[in-house]
Amino acid sequence: MGGASTQDKPERTAAQIEADIERTRERLAVNLDELAVRIHPSTISAQVKAKAMAAVEEKTAKAYVAASGLVEKARAQFVDEKGQPRKERIVPAALVGVGLVLLIASSRKRRKD
Repeated sequence: MGGASTQDKPERTAAQIEADIERTRERLAVNLDELAVRIHPSTISAQVKAKAMAAVEEKTAKAYVAASGLVEKARAQFVDEKGQPRKERIVPAALVGVGLVLLIASSRKRRKD
């Protein structure tokens, strides 16, 4: 009525009990060593550093892809399908660039005076 009694189990010898205790101690020692490695500051620091580097590399890759797309779009504005320059777009853009340089140079000259 009360379930299995202790009489149903064979008696263990002292040597068997000691062997079980020793195996348990060995497993516990391995687990503690593993925990010590996992929680060591240098391990945690290395994990955080690796995660940060991965995040930076991912962002860098995305930025590179985006920049490449923008460069390709800009290039398409100044080069035709055959790779020849589009003079009707390059000349006005160059004039705007020269105008900006002159504007900046003249504003710096005024500040010096």
